[in-house]
Amino acid sequence: MIKNGKLFGVWMAFLIVLIVVGIVAYARQTGVGHISSAMRDQVSWGFFISNYVFFVGVAAAAVLLVVPAYIYHFKPLKEIVLFGEMAAIVAVIIAILSVIVDLGHASRLWHILPLIGKMHFPNSLLVWNVLFLNGYLIINLVLVGYAWYMMSQGKEYNLALVWPLILLSIPWAVSIHTSTAFVFSGVVARPFWNASILAPRFLASAFCSGPAIMLIVFQLIRKYSKVEIENRALFKVAELIAYAIGINLFLLGAEIFKEFYSGSIHKAPLQYLYFGLHGNYQLVPWIWIALLFNSTAFVLFLLPKTREKLLTMNIGAALVIIGVFIEKGIGFVIPGFIPDTLGEIYQYWPTLSEFMITVGIWAFGALLYTLMVKFTLPVYSATLLSAEKQSR
Repeated sequence: MIKNGKLFGVWMAFLIVLIVVGIVAYARQTGVGHISSAMRDQVSWGFFISNYVFFVGVAAAAVLLVVPAYIYHFKPLKEIVLFGEMAAIVAVIIAILSVIVDLGHASRLWHILPLIGKMHFPNSLLVWNVLFLNGYLIINLVLVGYAWYMMSQGKEYNLALVWPLILLSIPWAVSIHTSTAFVFSGVVARPFWNASILAPRFLASAFCSGPAIMLIVFQLIRKYSKVEIENRALFKVAELIAYAIGINLFLLGAEIFKEFYSGSIHKAPLQYLYFGLHGNYQLVPWIWIALLFNSTAFVLFLLPKTREKLLTMNIGAALVIIGVFIEKGIGFVIPGFIPDTLGEIYQYWPTLSEFMITVGIWAFGALLYTLMVKFTLPVYSATLLSAEKQSR
């Protein structure tokens, strides 16, 4: 897994350096506390939770490959769905790590563990989210492990054996992001989050960003390996992204209309986000950039002429990844706290420490996915078989 050319070595070394930097920053945060971050009583969730929300969506988006591949037997996608399931595993791990670093001290994690701690099941929405997230991780680990084993034996999948898990993974993928939305919308004291439309908005945006990341990853795999990935598969994913972006923009517009047309005091967080509030404009340029990027990506993916051209398709993928990350991250988590319950406006922006820790988590995810792909490629192409199979 670790043997390859100079480019692979440089990539691995680069990721390891970022991981070490993240560990050093996290060690400092553990020592001095969250004072090293910009989070305070007024804004208690920041960049870490923003990262968590985004990557839960990336994990859920694997279902966008599973459905056409296994349910509708679309062969071009069936050939690459394994790489999407591996991406879901990595995204869940990144999401879990993002929550752990937000805890302050990781030792506090035991409080939510079954038997050892007090889970407050079934009343706690957070516990439901933990169960769904870890369950989805286990499902994808089993599916990927089974695929690796069968390919190492030079055999086809026995779909009858894993079909129940495949079917279960579809509603489970929806549940992990729905439960994440419920964690926010269940906070009745935060009107910005307390919306019934939040769960479908989360899912729509997830089906934009997750497949967009996969589009880029699939092309890199195709370029640096012998795995054949048809353009038809890429263009089908791009078409699905177009529908998801359209739904996401529509739901966002419906939410904006409801808040501003009603003219109630609950529009303050949205006003702060899009137009500024009482002279505070920190997030305004970012959310408008996100809206511009998502709208441009929608046009690029909607038109067949630009959707089925690799250059414009990749531009659209990059735009929607950045746009959704801003919209679902900083643009969603932070305004929910502004103004706080006493009317104070605290302008949060992540510190260098928060950024370094988050980049370290991203690098760990990239390292893990690189090694998984590196192991999968020779198994996938039947150049790496089990010792038992080789002896035959």
